[in-house]
Amino acid sequence: MSLLKSDPSFEVVAECADGQTAIRGIIEHKPSLVFLDVQMPEVGGFGVLEAVASVHMPEIIFVTAFDQYAVKAFDAQAIDYLLKPFKQERFVAALARAKRRIQSGVNQLEPEQLLALLRAVSQDRERLVVRCEGKVVFLRTAEVEWVEADANYVRIHTRQRSYNIREKISAFERSLPEHKFIRIHRSVIVNLDAVAEIQNCGNGEHVVILRAGKELPLGRTYRERLDSLIGSPS
Repeated sequence: MSLLKSDPSFEVVAECADGQTAIRGIIEHKPSLVFLDVQMPEVGGFGVLEAVASVHMPEIIFVTAFDQYAVKAFDAQAIDYLLKPFKQERFVAALARAKRRIQSGVNQLEPEQLLALLRAVSQDRERLVVRCEGKVVFLRTAEVEWVEADANYVRIHTRQRSYNIREKISAFERSLPEHKFIRIHRSVIVNLDAVAEIQNCGNGEHVVILRAGKELPLGRTYRERLDSLIGSPS
């Protein structure tokens, strides 16, 4: 774990190549923190946790190339979830979160913390994670055509259905890839790939028409940026 060398407050007590070795290492060394791969020979990461739970349960940061395990990882009270390949900044952020949790002695994730961490996972693969109707739903950003504000809620529209989540649109906008989504009105965000044209309605008013036929208002203060990205309407 060469990345750990940047933080002298951590000492590497063992490196394990498979699940069985990881079980023995955790029981023997009783580490405060373990970076645990989900998929390993013989016993996977979740199996390791089941095996050591009655003896010693360290704080866990899961490391894997497969993001479908994210919800299960946080159900297991992982501090964080690193998707391979991850950048050094992402590792440092996970390590800082681990230090805070170890120092505080808190070993449970609040629902808001879980959602925030799941969104961090989703950003690595251009996915959105939303909590809706008692479920955690994974959406590819490419599926989202437009987003609208509704008081303290955000309504996310895909071709198939819509999802309502309790969040301000300005906060939700920060979770979207900037190069794909743009605010066209104080209460509307669109996926640029879903835009078919900008139509002049006269008197300086314009509407954005999506490929699916939906017409959305284009606020005057937002028009210049949209024009620069997809071309000015005639």
